[in-house]
Amino acid sequence: MIELRQLTVLAEVCRSGSYSAAADHLGYTQPAISYHMRALERAVGVPLTVKAGRGVRLTPAGHRLAERARGVLAGLRDVENEFEALAARTRGRVRMSSVQSVCVAVLPAALARLGASRIEVEVELGQTASHDAYRLLDAGETDLAIVADDEPGEADEPAETPLRRVPLLVDRRHVLLPRGHALAARRSVRLADLARERWILERDRERLLRRCAEAGFEPRVVTTTDDQATTLGLVGDGVGIALMDGLGLLPRPHPRVEPRPLDDWPRRHVCALLRPEAARVPAVAALLEALRAVAVEQAGGAVEAATA
Repeated sequence: MIELRQLTVLAEVCRSGSYSAAADHLGYTQPAISYHMRALERAVGVPLTVKAGRGVRLTPAGHRLAERARGVLAGLRDVENEFEALAARTRGRVRMSSVQSVCVAVLPAALARLGASRIEVEVELGQTASHDAYRLLDAGETDLAIVADDEPGEADEPAETPLRRVPLLVDRRHVLLPRGHALAARRSVRLADLARERWILERDRERLLRRCAEAGFEPRVVTTTDDQATTLGLVGDGVGIALMDGLGLLPRPHPRVEPRPLDDWPRRHVCALLRPEAARVPAVAALLEALRAVAVEQAGGAVEAATA
């Protein structure tokens, strides 16, 4: 018979890549990890690991069982959360992963909205890139993930984990211009219009450089920074121009910066992702509803309303 503890050990061995790392994370001894793995192999009747150097690697059967184990463990956590919330009715805890811009521009207002509701939600927040959010959901390590894709459903979803996708808003890429700049007279601009400008860029710039090359120029970079507040200050002081998503301009614009939408840049579709069973947990449902309400309120400025 397969035991829950054995599945927990297998899932951690798969995640961490070794018996010793799994033992450290779970608080077990390494012999205990080996014991549970041997017992699990006897229960299923097939080898789950093979030796690899000083460690082990999972067999195809081991990987398959680890996937099922993650689903079982995630489902159990959802049941625990649901019944804890039913017992308390006024409290709940939600593990949330989100892109940084939503953490800054949307989540504070959503939590303020929840403060007036009957469900008191404790949010355990992690800032996570969109492509990592799918892995966290698949492993049951987060309850609610906020992702931003250039096209709806652009990222690959794990085949073993059906997810509910809830559109929140559509985010446009903007060019930041110092107040009084000649291009600020336009309602929007194109990338080619910026060929002669000095640029303030993030370190992750490969995509922008490709698009600039397609537009026929190479940007003249004067400053590199990943900090949004620094970028806004540099643009406001006339050091150069920069690009920023609309969410980065919320909740209030910089007084010396004039943002204009880029016509030839794909829009980002910001969505909430969660397992269907997690949506039945009152705290998760309350947080999701608050996020949707704030997204609707913010639409019409730097961001647009999402369509289902």
